[in-house]
Amino acid sequence: MWSIIEAAGWPIWAIIVASIVSLAIIFERLYSLRASLIAPSGLLRETVQEYRATGAAPALLDKLGRHSPLGLLFAAGLRNVGGSREVMKEAIEDEGRVIAHGLERFLTTLGTIAAMAPLLGLLGTVIGMIEIFGSQSPGGTDPRVLAHGISVALYNTAFGLIVAIPSMMFYRHFRAKVDSLLVDMEMQAVKLVEVVHGERQNGNGHH
Repeated sequence: MWSIIEAAGWPIWAIIVASIVSLAIIFERLYSLRASLIAPSGLLRETVQEYRATGAAPALLDKLGRHSPLGLLFAAGLRNVGGSREVMKEAIEDEGRVIAHGLERFLTTLGTIAAMAPLLGLLGTVIGMIEIFGSQSPGGTDPRVLAHGISVALYNTAFGLIVAIPSMMFYRHFRAKVDSLLVDMEMQAVKLVEVVHGERQNGNGHH
């Protein structure tokens, strides 16, 4: 590995740093964006049951807020349980924007690495080309400098693409995952609003 880095010259270091950051973000988001952490199944049913028993009690709101992002959405809706259906939905949408910001954490950086890595590779290629031209002297071509210049050019291009391709694939994957999680969470939160609102109108809200 060290011989490859030596052959690729100093421009490769920027690509190596980018690859380490990219890997760290990919593993962190793979762990953090699990549906079981963000929108656990069964939470809607539990929340409806507790709401029927205690109403929108501070203890329930506090528990939901600490539970998961989906719990935060439910808490936002229940906090405005006295208002109209529209008020509850607006509160959920506002909270949803804050949650979306949290779910998209680091994704901009990952997207930037995906876009920048091929450019860093290209920079290395150009530097390699400059070395190749530098190997031309009146007494002929220095084969060592020529070979080094070619390896700098090729290794940087290759490593730039090796970093960029997985980064772009995971960036797209995470964006789609965040979107589907948000849609699922908002649908569940709207369902909660409908249940709570329906019960309040029928007069059999909380005992």
